[in-house]
Amino acid sequence: MSRLSTVALTALAPLAWGSTYAVTTQLLPPDRPLFAGLMRALPAGLVLLAATRALPRGAWWWKSAVLGTLNIGAFFPLLFLAAYRLPGGVASVVGSVGPLFVAGLAAALLSERPSARTLTAAVIGAIGVGLVVLRAGAGFDGLGLLAGVAGSASMSAGTVLTKRWGRPEGVGPLAFTGWQLTAGGLLIAPVALLVEGLPPALDARAVTGYAYLAVANTAAAYWLWFRGIGRLPATSVSLLGFLSPISAAAIGWVVLGQALTPVQLLGMAVAFSGTLLGQLHYRRAAPGSVRSPATVAMSHHTSFPATPRISSPTR
Repeated sequence: MSRLSTVALTALAPLAWGSTYAVTTQLLPPDRPLFAGLMRALPAGLVLLAATRALPRGAWWWKSAVLGTLNIGAFFPLLFLAAYRLPGGVASVVGSVGPLFVAGLAAALLSERPSARTLTAAVIGAIGVGLVVLRAGAGFDGLGLLAGVAGSASMSAGTVLTKRWGRPEGVGPLAFTGWQLTAGGLLIAPVALLVEGLPPALDARAVTGYAYLAVANTAAAYWLWFRGIGRLPATSVSLLGFLSPISAAAIGWVVLGQALTPVQLLGMAVAFSGTLLGQLHYRRAAPGSVRSPATVAMSHHTSFPATPRISSPTR
């Protein structure tokens, strides 16, 4: 498969994550972000485990637990906490520093030295995200900022470690994704129970929403994301995360009837330019600069599930 095809398929993940806000606000019970994270991760992980019939062996038990914690179990709660304490989309702006974290970690652990063009692309994308999601009077909260930065760092570390550790021989990306989603879901479960109490009663709309989030928004999207990180440089994939706020804004306009201001349209163009700039750089990289899928893992960004109180998604 060509590099362009790999980038295009990987980009479907953040585009799908952009639908999280609309699904959450229109179909799910309010004020249950941790339960939503649990319903996204654990059912999807268990289904993938049942379908692939592959369990970790040896050191991969603890490696899967670490990756599941960084990419899912810690990331989701931190992201939701930031989203609830940072109104006006500030959480998404904080999360948009993820590619810079990935660039630093990739340089230290993967010998992927970030170029000036890569860093420029990351800054341009972050500015674009700010233009899309920030509103006048956006508030700043110390705990929210800390949670946002910690969440972004957690996902960035998970992205780089999944690439560094690779996949066990003979284990496909579906099974690998299932391990991480199951581990992350099991970590979220007790936190959700302690913080939010027993699960709410679910009607048909809620069941539909959770099913969509588990299947399309999580199982399929994370499989594409981890697969992409196995075939592309980690920073290149993380820059695709800027597509998530663009997707959220577009879905809000088409589905929810939300107006797009000229500033938001400009921000969407700027964020997309940053994403494209990062991909063009790696498309021109030397053939030997990217490790083969057999020696690296699949694992961003940047953006994941959004909460009902902000107008931009998080993974």
